[in-house]
Amino acid sequence: MFENYDFSGFWSDSEYALKAYVGEPPTDEYIESVEEELGYKLPESYKYLVKQHNGGMPHKTAFPTKVPTAWAKDHIAIEGIFGVDKKLDNSVCGELGSEFWIDEWEYPAIGVAICDTPSAGHEMVFLDYRECGKDGEPKVVYVEQENDYRIVTLADSFEEFIRGLVSEADYDIE
Repeated sequence: MFENYDFSGFWSDSEYALKAYVGEPPTDEYIESVEEELGYKLPESYKYLVKQHNGGMPHKTAFPTKVPTAWAKDHIAIEGIFGVDKKLDNSVCGELGSEFWIDEWEYPAIGVAICDTPSAGHEMVFLDYRECGKDGEPKVVYVEQENDYRIVTLADSFEEFIRGLVSEADYDIE
């Protein structure tokens, strides 16, 4: 898992990021309780990541796309990656977690919201369990609320998504 991937410098631990996104290091039992609450088995690569750093804001916040999105013609942007600390709003089970986006914003109930975006909720990144079932390896998708909840597949796995993040500076934002 994440073989030959260097996480040094991955996280942007600003005061805001630490307060809003980064939770206490979870135990296996705590992660199991989160999975029970969500009703989905989280990917092993996601569990590995939250055990190292329980959510946060990465330095690389762009992910290339093959199709234009509501954000840009060739990529999407994320704000933060949700961890599993139930006490934090920006967490998979937090006040602004999956249940909030599905119940309050009417996002499709396809899985687990794992990243918010700079659009303040008009696009979200989800783990998509439609093909694999609640215990399988979900794809990572981008859901566009203002485009009739269009779903754009980003990666076949969470690890592929993390490995594919690039700097927003790589794109011409004109």
